[in-house]
Amino acid sequence: MLDIDDKIKSLNECENCRDVQIKKFSPLKELIDFDEYDGDYMRCECGKRPLDIVMSHILKIMIECEIVGEKATLRRNSPVPLSDFYFSSLNPQFIQKNTLILLHPDFTPEVASKLIDEVPEVKCVLKGSPQNVVGQLNKDSNINHFEILEGEDTQINVMRTLLGEKIILVKNQSKHHIEVAMTTEQKLVRLHNYLDNNGIKKGTAIDGMCGLGALGIYLLKYGFEKVIFNDINPEMIEALKNNLEINDISEGFEIHNQSFEDLNVDHADLCVIDAFPGEDISDIQEKAEEIADNVIII
Repeated sequence: MLDIDDKIKSLNECENCRDVQIKKFSPLKELIDFDEYDGDYMRCECGKRPLDIVMSHILKIMIECEIVGEKATLRRNSPVPLSDFYFSSLNPQFIQKNTLILLHPDFTPEVASKLIDEVPEVKCVLKGSPQNVVGQLNKDSNINHFEILEGEDTQINVMRTLLGEKIILVKNQSKHHIEVAMTTEQKLVRLHNYLDNNGIKKGTAIDGMCGLGALGIYLLKYGFEKVIFNDINPEMIEALKNNLEINDISEGFEIHNQSFEDLNVDHADLCVIDAFPGEDISDIQEKAEEIADNVIII
């Protein structure tokens, strides 16, 4: 069983951790000695290394493997670094072994193996672009994933809430669009303020595109008698069930696996819609307004 408080404490650096910041827009080859970098370079006695050192080590390997150019910079050419554990807005500048999930569109199996073998902080290597839709956009689209080249992609997000308790979400990053604890936490604050400011009856609520379930879980913790969770993607439904259990929720909900347009609900006091960024949801919003007294688009 994961001890969340201990895990949060583990994000903090020790008093001996020595920070190093490397210029992000200058070619890496002009800033560091490639021969110095190995898995223990600048590792503190507590086991952590500065994030810039780890990312430089990663980019060094990418340059040597020729998937980025000789003049590659940390800002323009690094992969997306994703932690396997996020807590709120805390972004540690020192990271420990086996905690980093990397995403880049040009990764190859050979590079992935090299990164796993030579950079101890790397836990998983994914091939894909953060601009691509991951998951299932609508009922006419397929389910898309980032490709796991090597490693294990489980990620835990812990959000603080205005209710004074935390919400925990576990996901497989290859199956989910990139959204970390801080972003979800902001959505929870917005939902909380909407509920407080509008005096909505705490009867039945719909989390219409529930994904991992953060918003619906929050509604139950806020005091709603019943939450109807719905998502078109069956993979998200399985993740939702796991997250309900992790957050000690065993009653007061229904789960549906269909497009929101096909969801058969007569009436709800509230409907929450959290769609993919940039998606046209005019038809979805119209249906939500037909079946719910109050609608919030997150």
